[in-house]
Amino acid sequence: MKNLGSLMKQAQQMQTRMAELQEKLAASEYQGSAAGGMVVVTLSGKGELKGVKIDPSLINPDEAEILEDLLLAAHNDAKTKSEAAAAEEMKALTGGLKLPPGMSLPF
Repeated sequence: MKNLGSLMKQAQQMQTRMAELQEKLAASEYQGSAAGGMVVVTLSGKGELKGVKIDPSLINPDEAEILEDLLLAAHNDAKTKSEAAAAEEMKALTGGLKLPPGMSLPF
């Protein structure tokens, strides 16, 4: 029974640290850029779009498709950074244990 109590205590500590990690990641912001920084997208740690900056020289109605592609590239860059930061934090939290396939942070 002593081992079960210890295991339950560890699980509770892990749950507390997981909640703290989620709060930390949600409060974080990640920027992605394209075209050498001419398009910059900011995402929250939850992946919500927080801001977009576009260099005025890119705003040409005849080249809207290029700007759309750059926005997608910048968004994907920011999302990759956000996911990498979350994975690093999770790795530190779990002591390097890998999560089973398909299991990720709960947000």
